Amino acid sequence: MEEKEEILKVERSIGYILRIGVIVSAAIIVIGLVLLFLRPTAIQTPTSLSLIFQGLLQLRGEAFIMLGLFCLILTPVLRVVVSIFAFAKEKDYLYVVITVIVLIILIIGMSLGLVEK
Repeated sequence: MEEKEEILKVERSIGYILRIGVIVSAAIIVIGLVLLFLRPTAIQTPTSLSLIFQGLLQLRGEAFIMLGLFCLILTPVLRVVVSIFAFAKEKDYLYVVITVIVLIILIIGMSLGLVEK
């Protein structure tokens, strides 16, 4: 019984992570939309992290929207990381290996996306 309770606890925490990630992302995007509505600009949308952070300091709506999308993309990645620790705690090493491989594939895919631009 204790093992099932532990699994349910981990599943709930993963669910909270996903919900919080989506809510935070949506809030950041809404802030960006409000800023964009209040202060429309004709500048190019920031596509790198440095440009996004510069835009955040300047309160540019496009930068907030891009940060919200970036957070939304990172939410499932965070879920994979938490799953690695959950499987390790359960001593399910086959799933730890599989999940680490999935994380490596995600990191490689995001890295290639940064290089391709």
